[in-house]
Amino acid sequence: MIGHIQELIENALEHLQAKGEFDLENIPTINIERTRDKKHGDYASNVALTLAKPLKSNPRAIAEKIISELASSSHVSRVEIAGPGFINFYLTNACRLQVIKRILKLKEDFGSSKLGEDQKITVEFVSANPTGPLHVGHGRGAAFGSSLTNILKKVGYDVHAEYYVNDHGRQMDILATSVWLRYLELCGEPITFPTNGYKGDYIVDIARCVRSKYGDDLRHAQSEVFAQVSPDEPAGGSKEQHIDDLIVNAKDILGKGYQKIFKKALDSILSGIENDLEDFNVHYDEWFSEKSLHKGDTIERAMAKLAESEHLYKKEGALWFNATHFGDEKDRVVMRENGLKTYFASDVAYLLNKFERGFEKSIYVFGADHHGYIPRLKAATKAMGFDADKIDILLIQFAHLFKSGKKVPMTTRGGQFVTLKELVSEVGCDASRFFYVMRSHEQHLDFDMDLAKSQSNDNPVYYIQYAHARICSIMRKLTEQNMMHNVEIGHVAVELLVEEQELDLIKALSQYPEVIEKAATSYAVHTVANYLRELAQLFHSYYNAHQVQVDNENLRNARLNLCLATRYVLADGLRLLGSSAPEEMRPEDRKET
Repeated sequence: MIGHIQELIENALEHLQAKGEFDLENIPTINIERTRDKKHGDYASNVALTLAKPLKSNPRAIAEKIISELASSSHVSRVEIAGPGFINFYLTNACRLQVIKRILKLKEDFGSSKLGEDQKITVEFVSANPTGPLHVGHGRGAAFGSSLTNILKKVGYDVHAEYYVNDHGRQMDILATSVWLRYLELCGEPITFPTNGYKGDYIVDIARCVRSKYGDDLRHAQSEVFAQVSPDEPAGGSKEQHIDDLIVNAKDILGKGYQKIFKKALDSILSGIENDLEDFNVHYDEWFSEKSLHKGDTIERAMAKLAESEHLYKKEGALWFNATHFGDEKDRVVMRENGLKTYFASDVAYLLNKFERGFEKSIYVFGADHHGYIPRLKAATKAMGFDADKIDILLIQFAHLFKSGKKVPMTTRGGQFVTLKELVSEVGCDASRFFYVMRSHEQHLDFDMDLAKSQSNDNPVYYIQYAHARICSIMRKLTEQNMMHNVEIGHVAVELLVEEQELDLIKALSQYPEVIEKAATSYAVHTVANYLRELAQLFHSYYNAHQVQVDNENLRNARLNLCLATRYVLADGLRLLGSSAPEEMRPEDRKET
C-alpha cells in the first residue's frame, strides 16, 4: 500500500510539473509512514514540508495542490491535510479487509518481497575462537545473526551464512598447550598450570581423550617441559612470555605429536560448537577456515593489493599497514619482525576473499569489544580499492545473565561461565532465542532466566506462542461443536468484521510486510519481536471480548478467517526469530490471559 500511495503522489507531482505549477529539478523520494493515531488516517506523507524550501512556498498550499492532482483510487476513501502540511490518507474499508484474503492465499509467504532480489549477501556471526564451548555471551550474537539471516532471506536476498573458524594462531597454540599440560597432570607429572592457560573442565575432558588414545606416548618430564621457561606472573614474571615459552617447548618436545594434540583439541571443541548451534536452531552455509587462507595465496594477494596502493611500509623489522591514512586511530602490523603474519593480515585476506566471491554486501556481527575492527576493516577495504559501504559491521552489546535476581558472574579464561548448551537445556531454545532479540543489538541486555522459564503472560514468548496455540485450539474444536470453517464464505462476509478489536487486529496484520522490510534494511531484528508481542496482545484482547464460534455462519467464518490469518503471521514471525509455533500447549500452561 505504501508503494501505491507513493505512486499517487509521484504522478500528482509530475502533473504539476507539466502544468508549470511546480518547478523542481527532480521528483523527490516520497516518504510514507503509518499514522500513530487512527484519527489521522492510515498513512501520512511529509512531502509538502520537504518541498517547501525548494518551491519557496507554504507547505499547506503545496499539499492542497498535490491533493487536487491525486488520481482517484479504489484503495483510498479520502485525503486530508493535517498540521503544518502533512497529507493523511484514509483507506477504504474494503482495502483494509483485503489483507485477510491475501494472507490466507500466501500463508507463510505473506510479508515476503523482492527487496533484495539478485543481491548476494554474506552474514558472518558468532565466529568465536574454538578454544572453548560457547557461553551465554555468544548466544546473543548467534540468535541475532541467525534471525537477521532469516529476515534478509524473507525479503529476497541471496544470503550466505558463515562462521569464520579461527583455527590458526596463538590462541589455538595456548589451547593445545593447555590440553597437553592437563594430559601431563593425568599422567602423574607435577604441573604448575600457567596463569594464562585455559582452565575450564572441558580442557581436562579433552586431555582424558588424548590420554585414552595415546596413553603415555606424549608424556615428558616436568623438568623438560619447563626448561628455560620464564617465570609466570605470580612469581614476578610475565604471564604472556611464560605461556609463549611453554608453547615453544611443546612444539619442540612433541614434534608431530603436537599436531595430534592440536587437532584433537580443535576437533573436539569445534564439534561441540557445531552441535550446540544446531540445538540452538542456528545453521550455516559454510564454516570458513582461517587456516585455508594461510595454505593458499590469499594473504599474499591481499598484502600485494595493499602494497600496490602504497599503504604498506616497514618499521623496526615489521610490516605495517598505513591505516591512519583512512581514519583509523593507529597503523596496524600485518607481519611481525619474525616473519609471522598477524591476525589482522588474516582479516584483510578474509575480506578480500569475500569481495572475490562477489557479495554485494558483507555483514559482520561482532561483540561490542570488537569496536576497533570497524575503522581498521573499513580502512583495509578502501586501501584495496573496494567500496567501504559494501561492508557493515554490527556490534552486539553484552548480555548479562540473571538468576534468582542475581547477576551470574562469568570469566572465560578462568573457566567460570554458563555455556550456551546449559542455558538451552534449562530455559529451552524457543525462549532463549526470543529473549536474546527482544532488545536492539545496540543495547545491553539483561537476560532473566526465571522469567524465560515461566509459563505466564509476563513471559513474551509464552504469550505469543499461547496466542498461536489458542487459534489452533479454536480450529480443532469446530468439529466438536458440529461447525465447519468455510474460507470462501468468510471472504464474502468479511465486511461483517466491524468490531474495534477486529479492525485493530486487521490493521496490525497489514503492517507485517512493512515491519519485515524495516527489520531487514535497518538490521533491527528486535522490531519483529516487538511486533509479535503486540499482535498477540491484540488477538488475546479480541478473543476475550468476542466469541468466534457464533451461530451466524457468515460472521463465524469471517472471524475464523481473521483468526487463521493471525495464526499464519504469528507462526512466520516466530520462525524468523528461530522459535517454534506450538499448536498445543501443555494442560498446565493453559491459563487465561
